[in-house]
Amino acid sequence: MHRLNDEYEALRKTVEDFSRDVVAPVIGDYYERCAFPYDTVAQMGRMGLFGLPIPEEYGGMGGDYFALCLALEELARVDSSVAITLEAAVSLGAMPVYRFGTAEQKAEWLPRLTSGETLGAFGLTEPGGGSDVPGGMRTTAVLDGAEWVINGSKAFITNSGTDITGFVAVAAITGQRERTEGAGRISPEITTILVPSDTPGFTVSKKYSKVGWSASDTRELSFTDCRVPAANLLGERGRGYAQFLQTLDEGRIAFAALSVGLAQGCVDESLRYVQERQAFGTPIGRYQAIQFKVADMEVRAHTARLAYYHAAEKMLAGEPFKKEAAIAKLVSSNAAMDNARDATQIFGGYGFMNEYPVGRFYRDAKILEIGEGTSEVQRMLIARQLGMPA
Repeated sequence: MHRLNDEYEALRKTVEDFSRDVVAPVIGDYYERCAFPYDTVAQMGRMGLFGLPIPEEYGGMGGDYFALCLALEELARVDSSVAITLEAAVSLGAMPVYRFGTAEQKAEWLPRLTSGETLGAFGLTEPGGGSDVPGGMRTTAVLDGAEWVINGSKAFITNSGTDITGFVAVAAITGQRERTEGAGRISPEITTILVPSDTPGFTVSKKYSKVGWSASDTRELSFTDCRVPAANLLGERGRGYAQFLQTLDEGRIAFAALSVGLAQGCVDESLRYVQERQAFGTPIGRYQAIQFKVADMEVRAHTARLAYYHAAEKMLAGEPFKKEAAIAKLVSSNAAMDNARDATQIFGGYGFMNEYPVGRFYRDAKILEIGEGTSEVQRMLIARQLGMPA
């Protein structure tokens, strides 16, 4: 897979051209206004990007997860806000419905999700929780006759408050269960339930004021006696956390691809700038200090790309890939952060200006070491996969 076949290369080139010709000229304005790029998202939908790994019977493109990763990398070379909008919409919105939904849920939601007409969101993180998902969860869902009654709140939920958001898949505590590793040890029973955006009792807060990803949608959500049909259960009752872990393993590969895109974008912008910028009568690209810095940036991007390619290869082959996904996510997010810092240094004062892409890259990079599993969590997962004690 390290050498792209003709089909993958054609997709990559198509998204590269779209990112350069369509996204790049307009995204700076959206970013400065903290506005969601509806027109751009609609064009991405018409291109089929939201349906890349979904079968054609549901309106998708019939591709695979690696195809999605290639698209994410090319988008993030220009801007991470549109890339995370696509990543969350597919990995956290559409894929759980495709993996765990009933035939009725798939028929209702997937055609709209794959076209980009509707976005789905995943409500997991809570204001008082973080990496400790089961321990920090307070949102509850009680079955009352033929309805779930949901109470609680969620934080940092991507794509949850746009004009085209259709639902949030809410992870909630639906009871208690005995843990398998020891009698008498109790853990929360976590279940995922689809909550349509127009459901009474479901409130979306105003957008966060964020350091980065300023043209993406991120909200806090609250649920007050929010009632949905019992049929809105996504997957099995009590399997919500296990389903989430499977979703997140796949999502980490996509997140790694996005991170590689940002890292490569830093190289792209730096290569252009060092040929134009003069210092002491010569382009700064002639100075060895700059050459070494750019070379190190390219090494990071290249190495991180190989890591996510390898993880995707194992996933598509049906082999265990948890460790490889964690490695890819850790290596690529580090590469993005380091490259953003070095690119900003190369640009000097101009790198601190938002009109230059590297200014956005710097603001966008830090969240890549936090979102969809912190760097510390990735190290923990890698250690456990190596057989070290939990």
